[in-house]
Amino acid sequence: MTTAADFTETELVVCAAAKMLARSNTVFAGIGLPTLAVDLAHRTLNPDIQLVYESGVAGAHPESMAEGIADSVVVSGAEAVVNMHALFGYVLQGGNVDVGFLGAAQIDRFGSLNTTVIGDWESPKVRLPGSGGAADIMANAGEVFVILRRHDPAALPSELDFVTSASPVRAAEHPDFIQPRGFGVSTVITPLGILRRKDRLGELELTHVHPGVTSEQVQEQTGWDLAISDDLSVTQEPTGEEVRLLRDEIDTVRLYLR
Repeated sequence: MTTAADFTETELVVCAAAKMLARSNTVFAGIGLPTLAVDLAHRTLNPDIQLVYESGVAGAHPESMAEGIADSVVVSGAEAVVNMHALFGYVLQGGNVDVGFLGAAQIDRFGSLNTTVIGDWESPKVRLPGSGGAADIMANAGEVFVILRRHDPAALPSELDFVTSASPVRAAEHPDFIQPRGFGVSTVITPLGILRRKDRLGELELTHVHPGVTSEQVQEQTGWDLAISDDLSVTQEPTGEEVRLLRDEIDTVRLYLR
């Protein structure tokens, strides 16, 4: 039997992310850990949450874990399936998405994301998939949650190697840029804690540390002088039931849990 203390770092991050979705209605989620978090939130705290995939599926009710945005399981039982022009033009750009839930390779202090290259553009260390729908989600979702598998100065650098999805702060630096309708990144969940942005043009602030982690450790692993909340809290540990759901019902093949 799974006990409350029997959990991995990934399970801790996913459970913490799921709790942040307790009051969200419509979530535009990327594949991977964001999907696990939305599924767990649906099963535990928010049975009315609506899941949107960029392939054109709205109100998804997958019978098993999706392995990609075009996986057939995201279509079966969905509330609606439309073409991508309609999904982005009417659902997302129409202001009908509460939370965009993304992953990223890098994030800066103001919530801009890099999912394009690590290193120099001409000769990068790693080429990544690029924006996909992330730039549109950043600009148009009510707010954006980001989940990271790493928390170190390479993942949270003082300056991104490439800006794929610009935050409202980045847009405000250029008077000719159109300000996006969305708040941008409001919440970042990492293996060390949770960072929040309270001000649309403000920076990320450490609001929660995970059990056994200190704010000093988080600062050491962050590439900028990290603001720390006066009300710093400790993240709740996953319950045995949450871990059981993740392992035995959600990601049974351990595609994302590791």
